[in-house]
Parts: sequence; C-alpha cells; structure tokens
Amino acid sequence: MKLRGDGLEIDLPPGWEGKIYRREAGQSALHAGTFPLPAGDGDFGTQAITSMPADGVFVALLEYDPDLAGVGLFAPSGKPGKVRSADASPKGLHRALKGKAGVQRFFTDGDRAFCLYIVMGQTTGGRQHLDHANSILRTLSIDRKSGTKGKAP
Repeated sequence: MKLRGDGLEIDLPPGWEGKIYRREAGQSALHAGTFPLPAGDGDFGTQAITSMPADGVFVALLEYDPDLAGVGLFAPSGKPGKVRSADASPKGLHRALKGKAGVQRFFTDGDRAFCLYIVMGQTTGGRQHLDHANSILRTLSIDRKSGTKGKAP
C-alpha cells in the first residue's frame, strides 16, 4: 500500500498500517506499524507503543521547524541508513516499557528537518519486523520543499 501526503511517500507491505498527518505546529508526521494504530495518538505514538504486541514494530517520522535543518542534532544530511536491532535500546524510548527498545535518528533532507523514531518488541518477531521497517524506509520519498504551513515553496 502506497501512503502519500504532505510531501512524504512510502510503500507499506501487507499487514502494516500507516497514516500521514499534520502536527499541531504544521509540520508533517508519518506513523506506520505492524499492528492497528490508534486514532488520535501522540506524535511519538505513546498509545501505539503501549498497546504494541511483543513482536511489533512502530515507526514515526516527525518533521521539525525548517530553521533546524542542517543544525545540531539535525546536521546529518540525507535519510538514515539501515537500522539494526543492536542499535535499539530500552534507553532509546521516550519512557521505559518492558520488552521494548527504541532508536532515534535525526537528519535533514533538502530543507526539511526530521526525527525517525522506531520502537520494536525485543522478540525474534520484532527483529524480523525491523527488517520490514528498513525495507519501507528505503521506499521513503521526501519532497525537497518544506511541509510547514505558510512556508514558501
């Protein structure tokens, strides 16, 4: 299934669910998971990862103010490469959740600053789903112009 909106595009495999929406400040956000995603969840998927199955994977791609592009945490240019299960750690989560690990990658693509946040169950199934997450991230396309409301193209 192709998911497209706000200058983002990604291909999701069968069994994955996803959505693209505008954050409160006007920047784009993408959520994808190997399980049903709750409606009205927070940007970092607090409800989703709390209810995520032990072998699940949750992916959030969050855009930040274009003034941050290329600066500090967002200095790395281009989409992040492959995420390995060894990269994920319980310390990578926004709040500790037993049996889950997370990883964050900050980057800039064009004039757009992003945080990629992946949470996975620490089971064999979770590691296998991480391979699928890497596959969908390879299909990620980001328009060069900012997705922020009111920003000139």
